[in-house]
Amino acid sequence: LVLSLLGGTGAEDSCGAAPATQSHSVPAPQLSPEERLSPHMPEALRCDACHAIAFQIEEQLRKAEGKMGKKALKESDYIEVLERSCSQDWESYGVLELDGEKRLSGPGMPSQQPLSVMVSGGPWPRRLSKLCHGYVGEQGEASIYSAHRRGPTALRQLLCHGDKGPCAGRKERPDPPKALQNEL
Repeated sequence: LVLSLLGGTGAEDSCGAAPATQSHSVPAPQLSPEERLSPHMPEALRCDACHAIAFQIEEQLRKAEGKMGKKALKESDYIEVLERSCSQDWESYGVLELDGEKRLSGPGMPSQQPLSVMVSGGPWPRRLSKLCHGYVGEQGEASIYSAHRRGPTALRQLLCHGDKGPCAGRKERPDPPKALQNEL
């Protein structure tokens, strides 16, 4: 479990004494047997997973092109980068609960609310890697690289929002509203 708490120390009150410390209790998301044990990504999290995968593929391809002076990669190079992208450890991703809904969280995902508990490790890295390899196999390396060259939106559209994509028919989820400083 990873606990991420954002908040500052309280300022002193007008008499110079530190304010009373407030206690906050944030429960970890309650995972169903499918979410805990299945080797497959739960249906409700597949759209989020696809966005995480598209982000990681985009980042890895962008870095590889940066080393080549922004030139297009050779086929053998982008195939290697895609394999490396899908085979990474994915340990920085996990699940948290926002407004009663489980969401995937990690790099490239919309920012989350300031007080949340994320469940990471376990089956999530293996599921993301498996999905990533599936997308590459289904779409083909050349198609993915071509979409990448058109921009991050094209890559997300290809992988996630096409007719059969995991986000088909869904609108992009907006970032949740940021908490005001006074609410912490």
